Amino acid sequence: MKSITLLTTAIVLAMGLTARAETTVTLTGLHNCCGSCEKGITKALTSVKDVTAVVEDDKATITAKTKSGADKAVEALLAAGYYGVGAPEQKIADKKVKSATVSGTHLCCGKCVTGIANAIKEVPGATGHTATKGAKTFTVEGDFNVKDLLTALNRAGYHGEIK
Repeated sequence: MKSITLLTTAIVLAMGLTARAETTVTLTGLHNCCGSCEKGITKALTSVKDVTAVVEDDKATITAKTKSGADKAVEALLAAGYYGVGAPEQKIADKKVKSATVSGTHLCCGKCVTGIANAIKEVPGATGHTATKGAKTFTVEGDFNVKDLLTALNRAGYHGEIK
């Protein structure tokens, strides 16, 4: 009887040692105002092999077979123009400018543009923008710090490259 118990314990331990742990990452605060946004978020996250995603309102839960897969899914989300708390922060210079061009931000509809406009209102010294529905790039003008611009965009659930 002792042999059976030891054998069963050994098998269970061996199965546990060979099982791979999945990696789960939850991002919150995503800009997700419509069906197109939700599709864009889901498409970006699941574009990485062995990754699944559940998107609910402003939250995405990513499950990947590996940490590397989860990291790549988050990178794909950022590249698609979205940002969620839990994603790595982008490094950007702490400098004042009169104008900056933002590219790669998701702008599928009027609500997206309104979200960008509201974010830019939070940037001290920013006076205007050229964001429009479907635009690949837009310009922000005024006398502002690009780091403040990135922070405001991220808080609103957007990501983009600022130059």
